[in-house]
Amino acid sequence: MTSDFSKNMQFLYPTFLWALLALAIPIIIHLFYFRRFKKVYFTNVKFLKEVKEETSARSRLKNLLTLLMRLLAMAALVFAFAQPFIPVDTEVKQGQKSVSLFVDNSFSMNALSEDVPLIEKGKQRAREIISAHSDEDQFQILTNDFEGRHQRMVSKEDAMALVDEIKTSPSVRLLSNVVARQKQVLNAPDADNNIQYLISDFQKNITDIQNYADTLGEVNFVPLQSVQEKNVSVDSCWFDAPVQMVNQTNKLVIRVRNHSDEAAENLRLSLQYDGQEKPVGTLSIPANASIVDTVNLTIQRTGWHEAKLAITDYPVQFDDHYFFSFNVAEVIKVLSINEVQQNKYLNAAFTGVPYFKIDNKSSQSLDYSQFSGYQMIVLNGLTSISSGLAFELNQYTKNGGNLLVFPGRRANIETYKGFLSAFQANQLVALEEQEKEVGRVNYEEFIFKDVFENRQSNLKLPVTQVNYKLTTLGRSKEEKLLTYRDGSSFLSKYRFDKGNLYLCASPLEADYSNLVKNGEIFIPMLYKMAISTAKSQRIAYTIGKDDFVEAENQQLTGNETVYKLKGAGEEFIPEQTKIGSKIILGVYDQVKTSGYYNLFLEEGTTKAKYAFNYDRKESKLDYWSEADLIEQVGPNITVLTASADTDYEQLIGERNQGIPLWRWAVIAALVFLGIESLLLRFWKV
Repeated sequence: MTSDFSKNMQFLYPTFLWALLALAIPIIIHLFYFRRFKKVYFTNVKFLKEVKEETSARSRLKNLLTLLMRLLAMAALVFAFAQPFIPVDTEVKQGQKSVSLFVDNSFSMNALSEDVPLIEKGKQRAREIISAHSDEDQFQILTNDFEGRHQRMVSKEDAMALVDEIKTSPSVRLLSNVVARQKQVLNAPDADNNIQYLISDFQKNITDIQNYADTLGEVNFVPLQSVQEKNVSVDSCWFDAPVQMVNQTNKLVIRVRNHSDEAAENLRLSLQYDGQEKPVGTLSIPANASIVDTVNLTIQRTGWHEAKLAITDYPVQFDDHYFFSFNVAEVIKVLSINEVQQNKYLNAAFTGVPYFKIDNKSSQSLDYSQFSGYQMIVLNGLTSISSGLAFELNQYTKNGGNLLVFPGRRANIETYKGFLSAFQANQLVALEEQEKEVGRVNYEEFIFKDVFENRQSNLKLPVTQVNYKLTTLGRSKEEKLLTYRDGSSFLSKYRFDKGNLYLCASPLEADYSNLVKNGEIFIPMLYKMAISTAKSQRIAYTIGKDDFVEAENQQLTGNETVYKLKGAGEEFIPEQTKIGSKIILGVYDQVKTSGYYNLFLEEGTTKAKYAFNYDRKESKLDYWSEADLIEQVGPNITVLTASADTDYEQLIGERNQGIPLWRWAVIAALVFLGIESLLLRFWKV
């Protein structure tokens, strides 16, 4: 509670003003002491009367001045203890304060503010704010890392130590999440006054609390402005083909983005691949734009590969590198499930290339548990499909497998109907024994894309003598690859979860179709079907955004050894969930540094490699100015606007306690005591 001393001045501790009653004590002493009479003996009383009158007047004046100085000194001390102040534009809060300080330590805080990075300026502001509060106040220090040790209140001294430990981090948080995190600690029942400070550069992509309307606490924004707002980043990269092949030219697509209002000229881009650096060239990017370029990468060996794209850009450099990793399989395995006998053309197509391996199995002797080890399964002329086989093939395709179906000459329409309906594919209706010629190739789809250097008008296309008429279901996700001249489907593709179903309208036997004798179509069709996938191989992950990675489960049954991930300077055990032949690994916030992380069960045996990159969310250095920030935030938020040289200890002190006057009261008390001493020493009565 405060009380008015004058129109403007108030007291932080007004109860001390009761001590002014003590001023009566020296007055009473003075009156009683100076009323006592003294006997003075004179040998000559001639001038006694006028000496007595003169001495009495001077003595009375000296005593009154001395009394006045003592009273003023005591009153000044009382005022000093009551701590007078002149309130400013905010209400002064009394009692213990619970103060939460968020210091933005994301990578954008590496931008320069005059001659120091913003992160150092932010830490300086935090120290000044802490210093402006009393030793009895409690503090929470919070960063983007949301560490558990930051989720409690600490003393003023410990708060200073926590501020000194703050370093930039790849973590990025929306300010709404930051405020909510602060509230979890500040809502403690023993807190008298809750005060929140958010020290940040206030990038537009994280400042999302325009409609904040909590009236239970005080929220203050402390904006920091950088002098450098230019940045170029390696945004992402991906392979043009879903699977990479050895001794082949693999196209790597690269996207580089300019986040500034000025064009970026002559940027040097390089590719580091398996330890060797290869210059890609120089780039020029228009303002606020991105360019896409292609690099041809020839892979010399199978297995896991590490690669990194890099540009030269200063001063914001966290997004100048892009790490990625990929696996080139030792062999592509294909399983042909046959009704009676193997297809010699199918065998010849895959055995002619060492990179492929084909296994043939009878439909009557299948081990379903082996399906996950094949990149493609071919159903060759099955008369019927059992419910058990249909279910296993459905699961195989759902998990990323490729399934190619050539129906038998005497196919059981009903079993095929149940099988295909699970894929939401068009179904077999009836067998038609008439010659039909394929008239169109879908060159835009992956299977036939980039297969032919020239799309010859005289390309020999398949002809069939027997084919199945298919339904045309509106709900099917059919993508026609080869189409008859009458517009009906000869070969179609259906995406199904992570895998693909390929359905041919004609049996594979040469007696019914000359597809097997058409090498221009048949051979590339099989190869690209075997390496295709509805979901391309993931070559890079983002720290803080991708909490899960997926791997083939290579753990033996009953083996208690757990998977571990190891980076350049850290090793940890991720959360592990087995789903069929896959294992899902939860990394969450355990990955702190960009780079490569090896997955292993036992030391020295790498099962997979993962590349992690820093989030590009803060690559665009687009901030709210102080003026715009004031307009954008809600009515319950105060934006502390000040120059770079402002002393926040004084600024916050005045906001918390007004303009303090107690120092002047102490000075006044000392002055009055000094005057009293001078009177007693030099005024001789």
